[in-house]
Amino acid sequence: MREQNTGPLHMAESTRQLLPGSNFPESQLRQPPPITLDDKIERCIGNFSWAQASSDTQFFQAALVSFSGVFDAQQTFITVFTDSEPKWHCTESHRIDSFCNSPTAADVCSLPGDAWSWDFSPTVSIISEWGLQCAGSFVVGLPASSFFVGCLIGGLILSTLADSSLGRKNMLFMSCLVMSLSSMLTAFSTNIWVYAVMRFVNGFGRATIGTCALVLSTELVGNKWRGRIGIMSFFGFMLGFLSLPIMAFINQGNSWRNLYLWTSIPTIIYSVLVRIFVRESPRWLLVKGRKEEAVSILQSIASPTDNNNGGRVNVSFSSLPFEQEPEGPNVNIYAAVKILVQKRWALRRLSAVMAVAFGIGLVYYGMPLALSNLNFNVYLSAAFNALMDLPANLITFFLVDKLSRKKALIGFTAMGGVSSLLIFIQHNLTLHNGASQLVLELVSYFSACSAFNMELIYTIELFPACVRNSAIAMARQALVLGGVFSPVMVAAGRRNVFWSYGLFGLIILVSGLFVIGLPETRGSVLCDTMDEEEYKERTQRRYDGVHDDEDDLLLA
Repeated sequence: MREQNTGPLHMAESTRQLLPGSNFPESQLRQPPPITLDDKIERCIGNFSWAQASSDTQFFQAALVSFSGVFDAQQTFITVFTDSEPKWHCTESHRIDSFCNSPTAADVCSLPGDAWSWDFSPTVSIISEWGLQCAGSFVVGLPASSFFVGCLIGGLILSTLADSSLGRKNMLFMSCLVMSLSSMLTAFSTNIWVYAVMRFVNGFGRATIGTCALVLSTELVGNKWRGRIGIMSFFGFMLGFLSLPIMAFINQGNSWRNLYLWTSIPTIIYSVLVRIFVRESPRWLLVKGRKEEAVSILQSIASPTDNNNGGRVNVSFSSLPFEQEPEGPNVNIYAAVKILVQKRWALRRLSAVMAVAFGIGLVYYGMPLALSNLNFNVYLSAAFNALMDLPANLITFFLVDKLSRKKALIGFTAMGGVSSLLIFIQHNLTLHNGASQLVLELVSYFSACSAFNMELIYTIELFPACVRNSAIAMARQALVLGGVFSPVMVAAGRRNVFWSYGLFGLIILVSGLFVIGLPETRGSVLCDTMDEEEYKERTQRRYDGVHDDEDDLLLA
């Protein structure tokens, strides 16, 4: 690491070190804040471009990147249909037998093998094709758990590559390609163990899609549009989730393998489009010292006219705020995570957003996985759940600039927790009304979706560009960790609903309280380095009259 200058003349350079090696002298902290890279980029791309005579319009770039959410959602929730237990009936010869009409007949494992039959071909689900209807809950839930474990490990291994060597675009391309190829190979699984391995690879590949898409799309536009553009990826995820019950209904009675083929082929085509048309983040390129590429992209995506003088925005080397030497080839790819852990203020923020994300993840993934436990049509239930993303996304889209990040997160997590607990209470009162349970389930899932949206936007604003992708990835890993536990809790909840809906409600209620100690970021300027973020927060704390001893956390 280069030795850092601490004199006043080197203030601008020192505030842009990726891994600062020394603290700010008190005299520097009293200086006016330096011009940020964000200010310069804002002048180039602040005027959002909707339509240009090329694929470089900001709207096209953001829409294409955000469309990855469609395929991400399909692979996340596809097991709701491929791994479900199909309906069955007593065979004609045993329909009048006492054991077929007894209360225990609700459990197919209590019947003789020749006394019952599947309503459709055994190939409609992995349960019927491989005879898993009487297998243990661990074996039946292994593919879904393997997927989320793959997401967890893939996120930990791959997430920092988008901040270090590969960048946002290449990581998005590689993730989509791995996800699509593994999904296609899953269709040729021969048993539950091969199937679980392919689901693990699928989860490993898709782990960084949501993170890269969100960060890349928001870094290609100005501050005014970053909140609304960030919501576009959520709309893509909603469309993907909504398409699943439609595809599953069309495929009703046919092989579960068709769903994997139908979702993998379009994803391969999309990966090629990303490779050809999507531009890399100019912010990331500048941080990595690749100034010529950054300037070229800024020129291509800038609005054709400048509102001030009616002319085209001119981006030149001199218009950028600093000269950044390229980083050496041996930069540790986990440097971003390391600095997040070493800086106490960053660790405090990261711990809080991860705690909130874990609670949200339990409900966000657990509610759809538990749909088969409700006394309601699974296709309609899944469609209604997917539609809950729409009001959640619309609320975030139109109110993102008006909602307090902290109050919104506390409110959404509280509403989700109460709704989930009401399902548990209703079940204990033996009020097994499928429609009312579905309504409460939809409210809880809607709350989790809204909290998820706000959580990611909040995380973007809490961390500077040099570690932003890694911070969001860690928050999403905590969300996925909730997904790892949710299938186990759903399985346990078939015998006692407290272990599913009861715990879902309690955990998300408590998790929302972790944001209380975080700063409010609505309307704040995005920072590019750790030093800039430290300077901004310390200045804000002094403005708010917080005791100076608290500032030691920012410089530790």
